[in-house]
Amino acid sequence: MHGRTLTAMALLMVAGLLTGCNDASKSQVTMLTEENRELRDQIEERDRALDATTSDLREANRLLREQQELMTVTTATSGNPFEGIEGVSTTVEGDEVTVSMEGDILFDSGRTSLRKPAKSSLQQIASILNNDYQGKTIVIAGHTDSDPIRKSGFKSNHHLGFERGWAVYEYLTSHGVSPDRIAVSSYGPNAPMGTKKESRRVEIVVADAQ
Repeated sequence: MHGRTLTAMALLMVAGLLTGCNDASKSQVTMLTEENRELRDQIEERDRALDATTSDLREANRLLREQQELMTVTTATSGNPFEGIEGVSTTVEGDEVTVSMEGDILFDSGRTSLRKPAKSSLQQIASILNNDYQGKTIVIAGHTDSDPIRKSGFKSNHHLGFERGWAVYEYLTSHGVSPDRIAVSSYGPNAPMGTKKESRRVEIVVADAQ
């Protein structure tokens, strides 16, 4: 009888220990689960913050690119007042500005009378010369291609180049540019460009007074 009692008591003690172990395990699992949930929440919060930061950086970069493009356009425009005039290209060497006008915009083939589109461009050029380049000397140089004169009646391409330069001179002076600071010359075919079309041109060279 005594032995049975001891055995029963031992079993009860083991059961109690097992119950305690189970409770401890459940508590540990609960704690680990809670920690995992908190870690997931932290990771998700960091991901959201990272996404927001990335979005802000993209927006900042976009705005920076727009500002740089605007500055480039503004600089180009402020540094070259002839920018955007039809048929005009500009080169700058030191204080000397060369405004080149396409001959095919200015004149019909073999002619020296200004075409209507040319007058619009020359009017803009005259305004710039009067407002931005007061006191500067101006040399107007006519250029032609190398094709020999056949039908136009001019003695040579040099004569044709000069008459075209003179037509530009007359238009500019009729729009307020002082004739005292303008000289007219002709290179004829002697200063060709890459193509015949590019060679046909009138250049307006603006420089400091000598």
